[in-house]
Amino acid sequence: MINHVLFDLDGTLVDTAVDLANALNVVRQHKGLEVLPLDVIKPTVSLGGNAMINLAFGLKEYDEGFEEIRDAFLRHYSENIAIHSRLFDGMETVLNHIEDKNIPWGIVTNKSKWLTNPLVTELELDKRTKCIVSGDTTEYRKPHPAPLHYACQLLNADEAETIYIGDAERDIEAGKRAGMHTLIALYGYIDADSEPNSWQADGTVNSPEEIIDVLTRHNQG
Repeated sequence: MINHVLFDLDGTLVDTAVDLANALNVVRQHKGLEVLPLDVIKPTVSLGGNAMINLAFGLKEYDEGFEEIRDAFLRHYSENIAIHSRLFDGMETVLNHIEDKNIPWGIVTNKSKWLTNPLVTELELDKRTKCIVSGDTTEYRKPHPAPLHYACQLLNADEAETIYIGDAERDIEAGKRAGMHTLIALYGYIDADSEPNSWQADGTVNSPEEIIDVLTRHNQG
C-alpha cells in the first residue's frame, strides 16, 4: 500500500516558473541584457537558482559577480514570491482525493526554508501539508535521501509505503535511495534533452490527475 505521498515543490506541486523567470529577467534588465523567454528559462527551474543564473549570465557558483547576481535575483523573487505561482491545474483535485482518503502528504524541496515557507503560506498549503522539508532542513539536499528519510520521520511513515513525486532526475534518485516508490511528473520543468525513461522511476504521469489513477491502481492491486 501507498499510505503517504511526498511532493517536490517547484515543477511538481506548484507552478512557480513565471515568478522565478520574472525575477531572473529583472536582474538581466538591470545588467542591460534582453529578457529571456519563459520557455527558455523554465527547464532550469527545477535545477535550482544556480542553474538559472548559469543560463542567464553564463556564471558558475565560484565566478566573480555570481554572488551579487544571486543575491539580487533571490531578493526580487522573495519580494514577489506568489504573484503568479499556483498549484498546477488538476493538483487541487489530487490533494482533495488523497485528503479524502486520509493519506497524509508532505513537501520535500531543495528550495531554502526562507523561500519555501512564505510560498507555502501564501498558497495556504501550510494548513494542509503534514510536513515541509526544505533544502536546508537537513544536512544534505536531494539527490541525497536524507531529506526524504526525515520527512518520513515527521509523518511516522514507512519509506516502503511512501511515494515521492518529482520532475527532476535528482528527485527520482533521492526517492530510490530512500527506498520509496517514485513517480516522474512529466508535466513539470523537464528539459527537452533530458531522458526521463533512463531515470528508472516506478512510473510517469503526464498530468496531476493521473496521480490519482496511479494511487488507485497500486492500492487496489
